[in-house]
Amino acid sequence: MIIGITINRSWNIYNFRRGLIESLLAHGHQVVAIAPDDGYGEMLEDLGCIFHPVKMDNKGSNPLKDSLLAYQLYQIYKSTRLDIVLQYTIKPNIFGSIAANWCGIPSICNVTGLGTVFIHENLTAKVAKQLYKNAFRFPSHVFFQNKDDQKIFLDRKMVKENKTSLLPGSGVNTTHFSPEERPKNKKFTFLLVARMLYDKGILEYVEAIKMLREKGIDAKFQLLGEFDYSSGLGIYKVKVDYWEEEGLVEYLGSTDDVRPFIHEADCVVLPSYREGTPRSLLEAASQGKPLIATDVPGCRETVVNDFNGFLCKVKDAQDLSYKMEKMLTASASYIKFMGDNSRQLAISKFDENIVIQRYHEAIAYCTNTTYVPITQKQSIPIKTSVPSN
Repeated sequence: MIIGITINRSWNIYNFRRGLIESLLAHGHQVVAIAPDDGYGEMLEDLGCIFHPVKMDNKGSNPLKDSLLAYQLYQIYKSTRLDIVLQYTIKPNIFGSIAANWCGIPSICNVTGLGTVFIHENLTAKVAKQLYKNAFRFPSHVFFQNKDDQKIFLDRKMVKENKTSLLPGSGVNTTHFSPEERPKNKKFTFLLVARMLYDKGILEYVEAIKMLREKGIDAKFQLLGEFDYSSGLGIYKVKVDYWEEEGLVEYLGSTDDVRPFIHEADCVVLPSYREGTPRSLLEAASQGKPLIATDVPGCRETVVNDFNGFLCKVKDAQDLSYKMEKMLTASASYIKFMGDNSRQLAISKFDENIVIQRYHEAIAYCTNTTYVPITQKQSIPIKTSVPSN
């Protein structure tokens, strides 16, 4: 079977869908990766994919450009003779579904988060919601990463309920992201991993740090993630530089491997306004870290209050400051208890093998074929995952 994967960045495919691709290839399928080439196209080809670059304007909405995107995707879907396509992020979900319908092939969409479209009420948001409603007549199935997002679509009649189900994010490779022993930090270390966007709660994080500093609390506060000005909601580097000069935060840059940074942290924080299922929290949980996150869709799926971390109020720096102080003054045994619980939650609920199996089952259902688990194919080498506690 020829299976397409369409996302708004090839980096996203390589870093977040690699396990799915490897599993599809191991089952004998051909995988066509379709995304803008941001330097990861060749790496996807090395992985075994056929890569097709596509021009995609991720800023705002331009009717002409978006119509051209639908036609571009139609041409690629048709020329590669896809049997089915998996689509992620807003524009591939909308215009890819239209293109797949033109080609007469089934599509499976994944609403990875509603982001700024559903946080801000403006003309762009209204247009996006209407486009979603029109386009989501076509997919064979739509995965949501949390029940809040699913409910919004169902309440607004943007998709039929019998086409939808929940999926625990993109999953996390619990072997790749695993706990390791290290000496105790001299200073308790908080780490926020996210793109430098206002909607990730970065201003609230800095305000909370100021409150802790005023109390004389001496800890390390780190930021890790790339600058992103594409949405118009990006935090400029000059502001982060100023925070560093003030001694508030340590900016660690961006990286393709977050594991060493998570490993060195005592607690991972994400005060986001809304998420699908935040990847940074999944990876931190899998590495056995206690978490602090806002009590909003997506984040509350990954943090169980007083079990593997603390939930705080959204857009409330004072409550975030209180939860951070509560974390750094907790006993070593309680912090270990929460970290161990994070690890177990990652294994039981968010392991990528759970997600991958759901995709295999959905693909088989939508194409009227039979899914045979790879463990039944003795001639194919099996990649086993044995998480440690």
